Amino acid sequence: MVHVYISIGSNQEPRRNIQSCLQRLHESFGELQVSTVYENEAVGFEGENFYNLVVGFDTVLPVEEVTRILHRIEDEHGRIRSGKKFSSRTLDLDLLLYGDLVLKTDTLQLPRDEINRYAFVLRPLAELAPGLQHPSLGKTMADLWSDFPNRDVMWPVDIGA
Repeated sequence: MVHVYISIGSNQEPRRNIQSCLQRLHESFGELQVSTVYENEAVGFEGENFYNLVVGFDTVLPVEEVTRILHRIEDEHGRIRSGKKFSSRTLDLDLLLYGDLVLKTDTLQLPRDEINRYAFVLRPLAELAPGLQHPSLGKTMADLWSDFPNRDVMWPVDIGA
């Protein structure tokens, strides 16, 4: 059994897409740990604000299968992969951590470097797993968050159940 963390983001019908995504993740992986949902301005382009959160769950599936399931859920929500890297998204699911696996391939990097680059990834991850040690940096998520420079760029939102 491996504990996995993924980030979820949406700025196109975010309430609907995130609620639906959480249902699909539950169907695929079982019980979920779910962080607070945070709203923040789009990063890297002009666009609607994003809603972001982090989800954790246990799985026996190999990392490649987890990634396939995440891509399938994105596709079911109308994700278009041919656009620019920084653009509006119906749903963006990124595998952040797969246990303490450190991996870099053409298609996958673990731990994901966005953990220590973006507040909208680190804050909800530190909320769910403050004592978890980053596999490459050797610091806990709480320590990484306390050292993070731009902490006021997001605010909690209620998306309903």
